[in-house]
Amino acid sequence: MAKLEDLVPSCPINLTINILSGKWKIGILWHLSKGVIRFNELQRLLPNITHKILAMQLRELETDGIIYRKVYAEIPPKVEYGLTEIGESIKPVLKSMCDWGKQYETLMKTDFNSKIDHN
Repeated sequence: MAKLEDLVPSCPINLTINILSGKWKIGILWHLSKGVIRFNELQRLLPNITHKILAMQLRELETDGIIYRKVYAEIPPKVEYGLTEIGESIKPVLKSMCDWGKQYETLMKTDFNSKIDHN
């Protein structure tokens, strides 16, 4: 039987990285932070992701308890994804990442423009 220590890294940052690693997971979570979304809509919002990779990343996030998948008994099948309670708790982190990215972009543009002005 596996020990809890073997399943969950003792460093919270490593645990977070393990759960969120994957090229598309942050983007998926960002869109899901705005509300429940169907698979095809997620694929439209992330135009460069393949069907296979989106399905895999969603499955991993579901396995980790970050998102849920709801299947409706309809034809054609309807499947929606949303954040679980644990997933909802990452919203402030995503917002902070967005704010940091905007700030970084502004700083880089300012730095780039000042280098051009000095040449």
